[in-house]
Amino acid sequence: MKSLLLILSSLLCFVTVPVAAGVYERNTARPVNQVVFGTVESVRNITQRQVLESEHSGWKTLGGALLGGLLGNQFGGGHGREIATAVGALAGAGAAQYYQSQGETVEYKLVELLIRGEDGKLINVIQDYDPAMVFASGDKARILYFDDGVRVDRTY
Repeated sequence: MKSLLLILSSLLCFVTVPVAAGVYERNTARPVNQVVFGTVESVRNITQRQVLESEHSGWKTLGGALLGGLLGNQFGGGHGREIATAVGALAGAGAAQYYQSQGETVEYKLVELLIRGEDGKLINVIQDYDPAMVFASGDKARILYFDDGVRVDRTY
């Protein structure tokens, strides 16, 4: 029993806490460092595939270890039972880790814009596709430069 508690307490070290990611929101006021106006030269819709890992992988590993430990505890007697419990917990944690490492594939829709600024320089920007902001060649655009990135909007 002490072995099982030791195994479970050591597995708690691998539990992760989800972290919230900052996402650009079009309707949020933000300070702008620079604004450049120009004309859209070309538009290309592209996609990006990304494999996401579970934010709750530590809990899944712990659950796998618990189930494996409980299953291993059913076999043997004395020290053999403790060894079977430990091996079951490790096998359960390993199996849970393997299945969650497969990840989940997410596909992002992006738009690549080539814009000729008023100074004649070409600027290339890739940003997320927004169905409310569809670009076409010849559109007037403004490029907003923030501390943490760039955003292109159409001007009217």
